[in-house]
Amino acid sequence: MIKAFDTHLHLDAFDDLNRALDDARTAGIDGWVVPGVSPDGWAKIIALAEGHPGVHAAPGIHPMSADRYRPADAAALRRLLAHPRAIAVGEVGLDRQADVPWLVQEEVFVEMIRLARETDKPLLVHARKSIERILEILLREGAAEIGGIFHAFSGSVETAQRIIDAGFVLGIGGVVTWSDARRLPEVVRALPATAMVLETDAPYLTPEPHRGESNRPAYLALVAERVAELRNWSVEETVRVTTENARRVLKLA
Repeated sequence: MIKAFDTHLHLDAFDDLNRALDDARTAGIDGWVVPGVSPDGWAKIIALAEGHPGVHAAPGIHPMSADRYRPADAAALRRLLAHPRAIAVGEVGLDRQADVPWLVQEEVFVEMIRLARETDKPLLVHARKSIERILEILLREGAAEIGGIFHAFSGSVETAQRIIDAGFVLGIGGVVTWSDARRLPEVVRALPATAMVLETDAPYLTPEPHRGESNRPAYLALVAERVAELRNWSVEETVRVTTENARRVLKLA
């Protein structure tokens, strides 16, 4: 039986990591991608991937860490991306709410895209109030050749289609379960089956009925159940489709 795949979560934030993964496995999940956010965390996520079956790393520079990126970090990141457990460049992008100069964010984002193209790795894209500019940069830099995942998508159907047309898929997480979510359920109903993957972003963006608590890797099952309901699929079909999509986009197939 195909197991669920979590394309984005921060396992390096968990003190009870072994329990968290055991609970997730019990819930039918056996694949995880842990993004990097700054150079000082890259070694930890690589070690996590080496030490735990099914865990993969995606080292990169989060826009909130863009001002900490130095030229010497590029060589270190290039070496890490040669590691067999490093399967993507993430979490990278732009964030209008980040306390980092916009031009610095853009410069680092472009460098991450070029490094991803050089190493043939997909991108895990963080886009907060910045999708228009991100799409412009991705198209200009030829990022469709490598593709990737727009993490924690919550925009409109029209925006979702533009992202798909740019060669990316959408990460669907706990927000889809929220009772006050309006646009995302509509998007999930409208998406092509090949254009969605599942994620938790644990310990953030906790699904209902646990909203307000710390998110857990096992809660990906709640996301899968809600997507199944919205698509009129079984949970098994939801898991199969989204896992196949994840493995294709992340070049694990």
